[in-house]
Amino acid sequence: MKTMRDLTWYVYRTCCALIRRLFPAPEFSGLENLPQGRPCIVVGNHAHAYGPFYAELYLPFPRATWCIAEMMDLKAMPDYAFQDFWSKKPGWCRWFYRLLSYAIAPLCVSVLKNAHCVGVYKDNRVMTTMRESLKRMKAGENIVIFPEHEVPHNAIVWDFQEGFVNLASLYARQTGETVALVPMYIAPRLRRVCFGSPVAFNPAADLRAENHRVCQALMDAITGLALALPPHVVVPYPNLPKNRFPSTESMERTSAGK
Repeated sequence: MKTMRDLTWYVYRTCCALIRRLFPAPEFSGLENLPQGRPCIVVGNHAHAYGPFYAELYLPFPRATWCIAEMMDLKAMPDYAFQDFWSKKPGWCRWFYRLLSYAIAPLCVSVLKNAHCVGVYKDNRVMTTMRESLKRMKAGENIVIFPEHEVPHNAIVWDFQEGFVNLASLYARQTGETVALVPMYIAPRLRRVCFGSPVAFNPAADLRAENHRVCQALMDAITGLALALPPHVVVPYPNLPKNRFPSTESMERTSAGK
């Protein structure tokens, strides 16, 4: 007799097969920038759902992706999903998305609980996230993080929440090793994923200042990776209409006009 675990695993595998048809495998470049023989933290642009999907299905190395814990909780998921994905929809159709958030909750939770994920808490349970991440890193997995939030930075990437860099500090404290943070740019319209030169965390520096420095360096690196590619439409972090998606060409024109 199949257990509930067996059933959710079947749901996960079925969803992965379907998503692979909708999101074909990208081309990877810069994989040589990932440290060999030791774990790192890979930091990328979210690119709507492309970032998490590519991370789960295609990244060619052992990894665990940070995922908001509410998305892995059947009770919390509908409120979080509606607020994060659909709260800015026109008022006349918001009721539909409210119902949809409840309808998809069992499926989403089943998938995410079987995925290569670490639940991220933003309250007093944050150390649960850190402990699980450190455990995964010590087991040889890289941690993948998409830290953007709804504060504009430039046309390529939105501003980073800086708290994730604390993981690098904790890893250095526990192991005595400096961890590298590797920038990753996801270009869905080109079907490309690019990795840049690592940014090293300095455990001897002031933590708040170092968190800020590392985030700025990563955002700059991701922007550089995007601009080094052929001109393309950028899939942004927030859920904007497609006709409002920025392009690397527009950013280059803006920079040239300064």
